[in-house]
Order: sequence, then structure tokens, then C-alpha cells
Amino acid sequence: MVNFFSTRWGIITVGIFIGSVASLLQYLGNPPNMGICVACMERDIAGALGLHRIDVVQYIRPEIIGFVLGSFLVSSIYRENKARGGSSPLIRFFLGVFAMIGALVFLGCPWRALLRLAGGDGNAILGILGLVAGVFAGIFFLKRGYNLGRSSPQRPFNAWLFPLFMVVLFLLLVFRIEFIPGGPIFFSVKGPGAQHANLWISLGAGLLIGIMAQRSRFCTMGALRDAILIRDFHLLSGVIALLITAFLANLAFGQFHPGFSGQPIAHTDQIWNFWGMTLSGLAFTLAGGCPGRQLFLAGEGDTDAAIFALGMIVGAAVAHNFAFASSPKGVGTFGPWAVIVGLVFCVAVGFAMQERERV
Repeated sequence: MVNFFSTRWGIITVGIFIGSVASLLQYLGNPPNMGICVACMERDIAGALGLHRIDVVQYIRPEIIGFVLGSFLVSSIYRENKARGGSSPLIRFFLGVFAMIGALVFLGCPWRALLRLAGGDGNAILGILGLVAGVFAGIFFLKRGYNLGRSSPQRPFNAWLFPLFMVVLFLLLVFRIEFIPGGPIFFSVKGPGAQHANLWISLGAGLLIGIMAQRSRFCTMGALRDAILIRDFHLLSGVIALLITAFLANLAFGQFHPGFSGQPIAHTDQIWNFWGMTLSGLAFTLAGGCPGRQLFLAGEGDTDAAIFALGMIVGAAVAHNFAFASSPKGVGTFGPWAVIVGLVFCVAVGFAMQERERV
């Protein structure tokens, strides 16, 4: 059977769907210019679990749950759910940590960078340029033989663990269990964490995106990498479709507000908008995929991708607990230093993990 989503029109269809759904979720209650943001949503989950205590960004986002479970279900149906891992898991964990730190300095993942631009936020331009710069840096290492090693087959139960974690999160969200007086589990009563669409609509949207993205291999980082490295624009056509569709949907919903100042959940420090996303782009390239793609891979049994995703959740806690994360007021006190340390780490990994010819 031909997989429609693996075709050019298939990947474009996925991009159109994600762009329109992201704009719709914003219209239905998700934060402005943040209909879908994997980094921000994982940050909210970290807050809900009490890993950080910033009370305006605490909510178990059902979209993330849907991404993983949708991928898990469809990969199981098509017998693509195969437990594998063991490819430098500790390095992948820290790549996830620093990818999240860079994203929270910019205030968004690659998907949100596109959605911010589609909503008129000019600050996203520097973020996207930084993203491209990070991918270019990653490609430099790929050309020199960078490789985190081959993953190995694992026992099937390993493929169930991350989806089961998502099921637990879903139960905590539905029943709003409070383990001790005052939490956890925490739920914001104000700010971005308190802004969300209907739970079931969000979950349904996440499930459909997880299904379509798993079948199409949709990935923003892969799109840029393939376009730059091998001049293959298949994945990029889906990313462009996402951007154009979100722009048109925002116009239709009255959500397009062009400018630089006063943009929702954004700041105007362009230097660190650029360098924050450079760090994220480099970390995503070295890890082999954008944050959305990592969740879809985790859903189909890739434990290395699951470890990267857990690294991002921990990275969100670290970013907020140690004043790395930005806010609409500007870059966090220690955010620039964290970005510099992250870039040094990623460059060290890039050089250290090059395969050398045996003598």
C-alpha cells in the first residue's frame, strides 16, 4: 500500500494541517502565537510536575500527549513500532537540556518560530536565522563524520515506556490529583499556563498530528538539513506549507499583528533571539531531529529520542530555576551564559563524536 503522506503532496498536506490546527488552537484558547510549541508545552508540563515553580507556566499540555500516543498507535498498526536505542543516550539527554535552554532564551521551538512569524512577530526573523545558522553548524560536523553511534534492538517493553508515561500524564490532567496540599500537580490560574483550548480538542489535534507526522516523517530540522546538505526539498515543502497556512489562518481569525514591540510571549533582544536559536538548531541537528520529531520517534519505540525529550523537560526546569529563561521583559539574568556554555558543549560533542578511519 502506497503511503500518501510520504509523497510530496502528502507532506504538504501535513504542513497545511499543522499550520491550520495551530492557528485554530490559538483561536480556541491556547496562548497567542503559541497554538503549538513543543518547547513551551514541555516547559508547562515540567511546571505542572513541580520541576520548576514559575506559577504562570504550569499545565499538562494534552497536545504533547497526543503527539506521542498518535505516533505510537499508527506505528503499531503499520508494524513500525520497534524498540531500539543505546546510541549515546547520555549525550542525547544533555543535547535535549541545552536545546530547551536555547529555545527558552528565544521563547519558542522551531514550530513556534514559524508560528510567531505567521502571526506577525518580527522578532521571529532573527530566531529563524539563528536556527538556520545552527543547522549549518551541525552540517559542518555531519560532513566530518559526526555520528552518535548505531542504536540496537531492545526488548519490546522499552517501546511502551514513554507512551505509558504520557498515559500517566493524561490521567493526572483529567483527575487533577493533588498529592500534597498546594500541589503538585500544579495548574496555572493566570498567564500562558492558564490559556488553553478544550482538553479533548487539544488531545484530538495532537493525536492527528502524531499520526500524520509519523507517517510523513515531518521534521523542521530535517527539512533544513536536507535542503542545505543534499538539495532535497521534500520535507521543506511541508514546512513552507505550515508557515503559509498559519499566516492565512491568522488573517482569517484576526490573529495577525505585525511588528516587533509588544508581541505576545516574546522579547526584542535580537542578539539572544539569534544565539538562543543557534544553540537549539545545533543541538537538534546533532540529535537528529526537531523536538516534534523526537516525540514522534519516541512514540514509535526510539528510546534515544525519548531520552532527548526527557532532557528537554529537565532543561525547562533548569532554565527557569536558574534564571536562564527569557520573559517578555527580556533575556534571563544568566541566559546568555547558559547559551555560551551550551554552544561550547555542542561543539565539543561535534568534534568528539566524529568517526575516524581505522589504521
